[in-house]
Amino acid sequence: MIIVAEIKNGEGTVLNVMALPPKEFKTGSKGYYANGKMEIEGKRYQVQIQMVEIGSKNQASSE
Repeated sequence: MIIVAEIKNGEGTVLNVMALPPKEFKTGSKGYYANGKMEIEGKRYQVQIQMVEIGSKNQASSE
């Protein structure tokens, strides 16, 4: 499964859409992660989104 994240401004206008593929982090935890760059009003920003499944590190080490 891939998670799709929308970044919106206060008025609800979509500024960027990012796809978060599954990721196993170096710690052993599992979740979803994406990074990229976007522009808002002529300024460039680096974006990082991370979702970590709570308790997934313990599950990974016990399997």
